Amino acid sequence: MPQLSERLRNYIARVASLVDGYIYARVYGEPEDLYNAALHLIRAGGKRLRPVIVVAVAEALGEEAEKALPFAASVELVHNFTLIHDDIMDRDEFRRGVPTVHKLWGEPLAITAGDLLYAKAFETLIDARGRGVPAERVARAVQVLARASSTIAEGQAMDIMFEEEEEVDIEDYLKMIHKKTGALFEASAVLGGLVATDNEDILASLASYGKSLGIAFQIRDDILGIIGDEKELGKPVGSDIRKGKKTLPIIYALSRLEGEAREKLFSVLGNNEATRKELEEAARLIRESGAIDYAEKLASRYSEQALSALRVLPQNEYREMLEELASFAVSRTR
Repeated sequence: MPQLSERLRNYIARVASLVDGYIYARVYGEPEDLYNAALHLIRAGGKRLRPVIVVAVAEALGEEAEKALPFAASVELVHNFTLIHDDIMDRDEFRRGVPTVHKLWGEPLAITAGDLLYAKAFETLIDARGRGVPAERVARAVQVLARASSTIAEGQAMDIMFEEEEEVDIEDYLKMIHKKTGALFEASAVLGGLVATDNEDILASLASYGKSLGIAFQIRDDILGIIGDEKELGKPVGSDIRKGKKTLPIIYALSRLEGEAREKLFSVLGNNEATRKELEEAARLIRESGAIDYAEKLASRYSEQALSALRVLPQNEYREMLEELASFAVSRTR
């Protein structure tokens, strides 16, 4: 992650090591294939931004990282559960530069592996009692993660239904990505807060931070899906176009293009047989519509909202790293 400061890179590596160790110590059993499938994407790497948010918020509020690990691990488990199921629905064959779970183990076992991670996430949340988090705050955390999980399902359903619609409103798109992506970022920030406090004003501001950060992060994902580098992303660029996904750049381009250009983009959207050349032409039309510039400006606006919400935290190095994450969300290349 070349855009990040050395301090934040080191912090992410430390949190990732702690969280991964915590997960590996708890997600094991038989049949072995099930657990290997469940842990496959975690072992492949990933940014670990959600658990980093949990731990950084807790440390910003004066708690030790180890106390936050059950909550941090739980959000990473839910995230990977959603990735496994998303890859099945999208028929994606690569994630994080490795074959997807269903590609290696088949769809039935992949679905089961995702279900296992979801169950383990809530088991892990309860472990926080043994780390000194009061029972009432653990119960609140269970409620927060359960609500986020159901919200993610709503967002995924909206995303699926958008593929069948010719026109999608930008406001509906923003609602969808808040649900599908922003909800777990929001939960991560609130869970980090619950490690340390039950102050409602602090928790509400943390929710705002996570929600805005998640929306900015997803908009950047949509941008990279059009203009990103495949080697950096670890998945094919142009797959959103091929699948007919209504991402922000695509929605914007469709609202601006006219005549032959619009028809050409429509002819490639959702066309599984589209050639590499056709996908590149569609991406060119999207860029020329001004969609990438528009999306980048909107992502920056949400990043600024996230930064503003962090004023509720004490000024310390952990708050500074959370601020850097908000900036990174809109500048990352993978």
